[in-house]
Amino acid sequence: MIDQRTAPLAALLLRVTLGSLFIAHLYWKFTILPGGLHTWWSSFAANGYPAITPWYCISAEFLGAILLIPGIWTRWVALYALPLMVGAAQFWAVRKGFFFVGGGSELPVVWSVMLVIQALLGDGLYALVPSSAARLQLRAA
Repeated sequence: MIDQRTAPLAALLLRVTLGSLFIAHLYWKFTILPGGLHTWWSSFAANGYPAITPWYCISAEFLGAILLIPGIWTRWVALYALPLMVGAAQFWAVRKGFFFVGGGSELPVVWSVMLVIQALLGDGLYALVPSSAARLQLRAA
């Protein structure tokens, strides 16, 4: 049973956590990664990804960082960022496996699940621009 009193608070907490993770990841990419954004960007071409891939990735990260914390179109931002995390999980699973040491795919898998949960929960408390009135509707079987 869903506790209707605390569910909006849970959605807010998840939204702030996801936005903070996107901020931390962007910070790493721009300031900590040796070679910075250029190294990250050039790795896509080196691994055979289409030229549009880094553009989508950086846009999903910026939207997650900028829009999730204040609650602007939360559901749609979460769904927009979801392919990024699924792709990252696949990328690391192929290269390093699913391990909790050595940078495996576990973080992007958990991050993907969190984005799905956010899309299902909705905006939560204190959302500045709630997601569209067209809600995700799930029927009980």
